[in-house]
Amino acid sequence: MSRPVPAATSALRVLRFLSTQAAPVPAARVADAVELPRSSAYHLLSAMEREGFVTHYADDRLWGIGLAAYEVGVGYSRQEPLARLARMPIARLVDTVGQSAHLAILHGREVVYVLEERAPGKPPLVTDVGVRLPAALTASGRAILATLSASQVRALFPDRSAFVERHGRGPTTPTALRHLLTDTRIRGHATEDGEVTPGFASVAVAIDSPPGAATFASVAVTYDSERDTPEPAELSAAVREAAAAIATRLRGASARTLGPR
Repeated sequence: MSRPVPAATSALRVLRFLSTQAAPVPAARVADAVELPRSSAYHLLSAMEREGFVTHYADDRLWGIGLAAYEVGVGYSRQEPLARLARMPIARLVDTVGQSAHLAILHGREVVYVLEERAPGKPPLVTDVGVRLPAALTASGRAILATLSASQVRALFPDRSAFVERHGRGPTTPTALRHLLTDTRIRGHATEDGEVTPGFASVAVAIDSPPGAATFASVAVTYDSERDTPEPAELSAAVREAAAAIATRLRGASARTLGPR
């Protein structure tokens, strides 16, 4: 007969509870939900934070699901549903704009590319499937970061040491990133030009996730900014349409999985 592992059981209960919350919660609420003494809950949360499975928003005294936990869950999405559901809308996007497009997810301070559709005759990009790039430098990452709360962005990028430079361009401070994300929200799409690869620019839009789920994915188009000059409004509209189509497919898949309630 197998023996119970109380600490492991408690940690899994914490993860299950936090994953159902719409926003980070106080430690006391976690303790009550998983029926732990508050001192034990604090010790458990601290240990889980060190491993990346929970995030502590110190300014607000709140705890939320961590990026390591997200990576475990995304492993499934990475392998099948998200990429499968996005494949057709992204193929249509490539046909519409004549440029290469890709799908990325947020992982910590990076984005991971999970799907790429290269346009005929266009040069290869650095955004092959499985490639990771600094989220703050990419249009894909900025689109996703712009959907997060200020405290979530601050937890990811607390100071200058959190930023990575390529080619001497892009934000290098929390303030610069905050201004950039504000502009992204106002426009409704993210951009970058030469910050990842000189001579190439991108436009990206975040994908709205099903109700109760956080937005951690985006669609982007990348083009040769020295040779191609797509009309900005038409390009952003096409990317937005593709993101909306993927979101609709995700909601449909979620509804089929949950069934009638």
